[in-house]
Amino acid sequence: MLLNRKIDWKKEGRKLLQDYTLIVLGAFVTGIAFAMFFLPHDIAPGGVTGLATVGAAWLPVGVGFLSFIINVPLFILGGKNAGWRFMVRSFAAMLLLSLFIDLLPHIDVCGDGLLASVFGGLLMGIGLGLVVRAGATTGGTDMAAKLIHDRIPVFSIAAVLLAIDSMVILIAIRQFGIQAGCYALISCYVSSKAMDAIVQGFNTAMQLMIITRSEKKIVERIHGELGRGCTAFTATGTYSNNPVGSLMCVCSRMEVPRLKKIISEEDPKAFVTVCDVREALGEGFVQSV
Repeated sequence: MLLNRKIDWKKEGRKLLQDYTLIVLGAFVTGIAFAMFFLPHDIAPGGVTGLATVGAAWLPVGVGFLSFIINVPLFILGGKNAGWRFMVRSFAAMLLLSLFIDLLPHIDVCGDGLLASVFGGLLMGIGLGLVVRAGATTGGTDMAAKLIHDRIPVFSIAAVLLAIDSMVILIAIRQFGIQAGCYALISCYVSSKAMDAIVQGFNTAMQLMIITRSEKKIVERIHGELGRGCTAFTATGTYSNNPVGSLMCVCSRMEVPRLKKIISEEDPKAFVTVCDVREALGEGFVQSV
């Protein structure tokens, strides 16, 4: 029974330490993106922090402090249905980000708005990705989107998030000008790509589906030369109605040319499809958690 499951406290402690290390590191990297790239060029890349960037131009307060003030009621309203662990981690990430934005020196490290939008977006995406990998979030935008979705289910959370970010960028354009708004769009795009790479992992695996009549020889060479395994399926050709060999093999990108050479040498008429694998877990790849 679940109640009788023995808890490995050392493993749980290591996981907790790892998660909070990611949260601190992610908040710090995101804070650098704002303090040294976005704020010197009035770039407001959507979300609560972007809104705080615009608001700080009107009010005598720091962007981090204003971001914290905006986030608190969103956490209170949106956290009712969220797990307490997620809320604690997210609040810690939000608080740390707010502190880092205000405490880090606001210096222009690149001297160009376009470069600031690209490299700031890259850093923000990496930082947010690290926080998400730790099971948290840095702001209340997600919670605001969920609140609206709960009240008006016809709008998806993704659509509401897009609308919020677009609204913030439009406000930033009115405050800082069209050029700053264009830079904000660039930073949002770069950030989303960088965040996806961190959250989903860098794709280093490929999957090959091989339809061949020489499956045994190909499997032997894959085992011997690549040290990889395969999965064999029973298949039938729809035109000939004859059985054919069908193999699925997942390998690294570096091994794909060698594998294609093996297939070509053993069966030049083999039909092969090659596709990206978003993530590969298990023996020979990243160990599953």
